[in-house]
Amino acid sequence: MLWIIVALSSYLLLAVANIIDKFLVDNVLKSSKAYAFVACIMGLVVFLVAPWFLKWPGIGIFAFNIINGFVFAVALWSLYEALVRGEASRILVLVGGLTPIFSLLFSILFFGDKFSSNQWTGLTVILTGVFLIAFLPKKRSWLSRVLKNVPFKLKENKGGLYIAVLSAFFYSLYFIGTKTAYTNQEFISAFIWTRLGAAIFVLIFLFNIKDRLAIKKILNKKEPNKNKFLVVFNQMIGSSGFLLQNYAIFLGSVVLVNALQGTQYAFILIISTVLALMRPKLLKETFSIRILSQKVLAVVLIAVGLYFLTI
Repeated sequence: MLWIIVALSSYLLLAVANIIDKFLVDNVLKSSKAYAFVACIMGLVVFLVAPWFLKWPGIGIFAFNIINGFVFAVALWSLYEALVRGEASRILVLVGGLTPIFSLLFSILFFGDKFSSNQWTGLTVILTGVFLIAFLPKKRSWLSRVLKNVPFKLKENKGGLYIAVLSAFFYSLYFIGTKTAYTNQEFISAFIWTRLGAAIFVLIFLFNIKDRLAIKKILNKKEPNKNKFLVVFNQMIGSSGFLLQNYAIFLGSVVLVNALQGTQYAFILIISTVLALMRPKLLKETFSIRILSQKVLAVVLIAVGLYFLTI
């Protein structure tokens, strides 16, 4: 039963990292490109173990690893951009729910896989949960009620949701890519090369003056040390969650560990709801009984759908 404790611990850490991601892009690294740059560059720390684990895979597989790293960087960047524009619980659950759907579709296109009845059931249930998240009601403020009666209409900004879908798309491409990469080389070696690819990709952000200034700001000596510490601390939390997730798979069944991923969204929902009640301006979450009930139902549906996808 140790694998259950390890898996739940990993998803709790990943949920906390996701919530801190939202805080950072709202209050510290308001530029999604700056945050993606910092995260991907910090990923190069894995080169510390390169002398023992890094192996040259050949020019073709090396290029594939680098491109897969590019895809990961785009997925991460788009996730942060979606978090800048939308609510943490809505965006993260949407990305988490859509990623396995895209992954299954790509597995059919690239590997010729076929759906089982359980997978079709899982897809249907997950899509239901995703739609519940995508169409959560917005807070009805006094101003919104006034504007409803004026002759012109203001178009609601759903950019965060659209970018979340894009993030899920690229995350699924990345997971399909890693599945291919790990069948042709050792895990740690492939992982290191992929981190290099992600770091190379984010260097393009330095060519834009605005992005370069945003990156320079967080690296500036005048930037409060607590902000720098929070960025580094959050990357450590996320990395720890990832390692624990893989250790849980080592200890137990990969199917059951993946099925427990729904608990990550539950943790996100619980944490964001508590923060919405205690500090509503911290994560800019909208709270009401109706919204909470809809989020809970969506999380349950996505968790059930993930279970069906993995059996």
